[in-house]
Order: sequence, then structure tokens, then C-alpha cells
Amino acid sequence: MPARDPSQSRFDEGTQGDKDLSDRAARRRIQSLSTELEDITEVEYRKIQLERVVLVGVWAGGTTAEAEASMAELARLAETAGSTVLDSLIQRRDKPDGATYIGSGKVLELQEIVDSTGADTVICDGELSPSQLRNLEERLNIKVVDRTALILDIFAQHARSKEGKAQVELAQLNYMLPRLRGWGDALSRQRGGRVAAGAGIGSRGPGETKLEIDKRRIYKKIALLKDELAAMQVVRDTKRSQRQANSVSAVTITGYTNAGKSSLLNSITDAGVLVEDALFATLDPTTRKHRTSDGRVYTLTDTVGFVRHLPHQLVESFRSTLEEIADSDLMLHVIDGTAERPEDQVSAVREVLESIDAGHVPELLIVNKIDSADEVSLARLRHLLPDAIFVSAWTGEGMDALRERIGAMLPNPAIEIDVLLPFAQGALAGRIHSEGTVLSQEHTEAGTRVQARVQPNLAGLLERYAAVALDR
Repeated sequence: MPARDPSQSRFDEGTQGDKDLSDRAARRRIQSLSTELEDITEVEYRKIQLERVVLVGVWAGGTTAEAEASMAELARLAETAGSTVLDSLIQRRDKPDGATYIGSGKVLELQEIVDSTGADTVICDGELSPSQLRNLEERLNIKVVDRTALILDIFAQHARSKEGKAQVELAQLNYMLPRLRGWGDALSRQRGGRVAAGAGIGSRGPGETKLEIDKRRIYKKIALLKDELAAMQVVRDTKRSQRQANSVSAVTITGYTNAGKSSLLNSITDAGVLVEDALFATLDPTTRKHRTSDGRVYTLTDTVGFVRHLPHQLVESFRSTLEEIADSDLMLHVIDGTAERPEDQVSAVREVLESIDAGHVPELLIVNKIDSADEVSLARLRHLLPDAIFVSAWTGEGMDALRERIGAMLPNPAIEIDVLLPFAQGALAGRIHSEGTVLSQEHTEAGTRVQARVQPNLAGLLERYAAVALDR
């Protein structure tokens, strides 16, 4: 079977996903001609311009395969952000160096690599402390970015909705707050009264330092964003309560980034959302209504993907969105069938799910991309995950079995009714057809007799029309 071409969409041109993909391709970054490190002191927004990068990692534990997989994922993240990976460096240590992350000897080796390749950015496979970030930039004289800042930059590029942009900005500000740069000799310090060394009169500063002003602005912006997200959460809770009142089951799609969650949503519901072979291609949750084979209505929501060492700032900022998973009736856990170690991805996803109290939600494992995976890997996955469904969202293989399994695992609170509706109650007859499953229907002189399965709230409205001991 021929391999999938990620550049081609199997959906009709003109869908929202096609338009989003076209817009994203038009905004691709170009390489900068500058390799000079600029001192950034403004805090509203720090756009990390990644062009030619060198990757650096610390192997502090685990196997060689795990360390290589982490670096390979970091390279994909860097490419998704719009950069070109020139070289990579791994340092074997018991733990990262407190001053420079990789140690002074490796810093010299890294400096040689940077000079020889002409790189203008170094990306570290871990979250750097403010002192580590500052020390590395001073020694290398180029920009240094850690894994957290890289993921935040990708999220900032891909967020489209108002809520998504607010969530990403909140995560960026929480990350930036302890890492404000620019203080030191360039900024005056606030002094007053009897200061040290007897400086006294004439030595009092102008008031607040630039650093203090920046911090106050960040705290104010964080408070505003939290208020905005709280208001959006009220709207989300209202919609959720309406679905629950109408006994509409909720299904969420979760999994590792680039496992094919959006493709699965498109394949089941023809949603037409953006599909791209990139990490964190879609961030904003998309909800579509669908029906099981027996007519039950449920909602299907695509959620943000996960990754190893997902920054805690993002988990906290996206908590309101991720709560959709915890409140769902069924969780579709999508697994990339072409990944080298899919079991590690499953563990990483479940770790995040536990942190948002979603471990109790019934889980259906779905191995996707079987059209591109080799038979040996699929046989191994069938042994490791005997209850999983194997599908290809791209070709449609296995999708019928998936739909049947979803219908079997969803709760079915429907009540079977037998009613005789007067012809004047056409609205109720329409609700039975739209919200329930019609088993039989017969038009009589007295009205329309309907046998169906409906939700409890609709069954209560139909009690007065119950058909008892009627001659057929």
C-alpha cells in the first residue's frame, strides 16, 4: 500500500482545515542574517526567532534509545517552530550542571560547534533555570532556548481561537516572570534614606527599577488573562450542563501530538479541521455532533496533544480545556502506529491525564496510521495492546469497527416508549426522530403511533400520550 502524502488532503478543497493549512504555509519564517544576541527587556511578548539551531541534551538516566528518542523529538519540535537543525550534542551526567546545564567542558565543545556551523540559537532538551539560561548566553554569545520556551513558541504560532491565545499568553507570562533579563549595571536601583556606604544625599535613585515595572505589568496582565479565562469557563460549563441535561454523551479524542487525532475527527464526522504532519498542528478544541449506528447522539471533541515533559505552565493554562476530558463519558486514546516506542507515548499521555484527574474516564485505545506502519510493529502492538482498535484515519480502514466499538462503550440511558401522538403534536414527533431512535411508526385515524427509544427528559414529556391496549 503506498505511503501517505501529508501534503495532500483527502477532503474537498475549501474546508476550514485547508484554509488554515494554506495560511500557515504562507507565514513560514525565513532565516535571519543576524547571529547577534539581542538583550530583550520588554515583557509583553518575547517571540523566539529560531533559524539555524544546535540541539543540546543531558542524558541523566534511562536507556540510550530513550535519550535518542528525546533528542529526535526535540529536533521535530525545532523544525515545527520553523528552524533548521544543524547539529546536536548529548552530555552524559548524573544530573544537569547547576550553572551551565552541561558543564564547563561541554560548553567549550558547544562553542566550537556553534562557531563552525554558524548557528544563531541553541536549544536545550530541558527546562533551564534563569541562571543557567543567563550563563549559557553569556558564554556562547548567542540565543539559548530551552524545551519549554520552544513548545510555548509553537503554541503561540498555532493558537487561533481567543481562548487558545489567552491560554498560551498566560503560560508564556508565567514562564517569563522568573526569567526577566536586563537588570544589572544598565538599570538604576531604587535607593533612599541612609543607604549603604554612607552615600546619602544625591544617591537616591529615580524610583522603581525597570525590572520592578516589568514585573508589575506581568502580574497585572496575568490577572486580566485569568479573569478572561474564568469568563470563558462559565460559557464552557453552561454548554456542558446543557448537554448533560439533554443526556448527550461526550466523547473526547486525546493522545500524543501528531498521532492523528484531527484526522480521526475528520474521518468520523467530516469536520474538515486542519491536518498537518507536524507536532501540535492543532490546539483549539473542535466539537462535532455525531450518531451511533442505533441513532444515539453524542459529541466528539478533539483536544490538544501531549508530549514528553509537557511544560506545567501549559497544563495549568489549558486546564479548563483539558477538563473536557475529565468530564467525558468516553476517551479515545489515539496512538501513532508508526512511532518507534509507542508505549512511551502512552505512558506520557496517561501521566498528564492523571494530573488533571481524568484517569477514571473509560479509555478506548486506537492505533492509527496502520497504512504506514510495518507488519512487525503492528504485530508487536497487537500483543502489547490486545484491546486496541487498529485503524487508518487516512484510508478509512477499520473505521466501521471503531464506530461500532464507540456505540457499544457509550452509556445508553434511553427509555423505550410506545406513544400515540395527535397530529397537532408534530413538534414532539420531530423531536423523537431527531433525538431518539425510531423502532416503528404507524399513522392511524387518531394520530401517529410511534415506538422508539428516547432520552429520559423527552420520555417524561411523552408520558401523557402513552399508547395502552390499542388494536393494531
